[in-house]
Amino acid sequence: MVSQEPDGNFLVKVGFLKILHKYEITFTLPLNQKLGKNICAVPLPNLNLKVTNITAVLEGHSIKCEYTAHKEGVLKEEMILTSETDDKTFVKVVMQTRVLDRHHGTPMLLEGVRCIGAEPEYDSEQSDWHGFD
Repeated sequence: MVSQEPDGNFLVKVGFLKILHKYEITFTLPLNQKLGKNICAVPLPNLNLKVTNITAVLEGHSIKCEYTAHKEGVLKEEMILTSETDDKTFVKVVMQTRVLDRHHGTPMLLEGVRCIGAEPEYDSEQSDWHGFD
């Protein structure tokens, strides 16, 4: 699920997700000597991806985030993790997923990914508004 790129950044593959569903994604980044033990997420203007927790573990850092699958296709979302003691030291994490429309395919969640909700789907057939009679 997590692989290190030649440039030192990380790629996290999370599998096939369903559009308009919200997921909790937990993965472990290997220990990064330049970041140190205490790291944090840089706030980014991304409404669909939010880092909710970072915990130091024996293997490195456990990262927990929430992601809303907002459009179909192969999507890549970025997060930046930085050292709490040196904000010039950072690593980029790219999360890659394939988002399926609501009528095709079955979500295939990789380890560490779980669905925590769905956005309500608007269906004009079920609307209470019937217009003018």
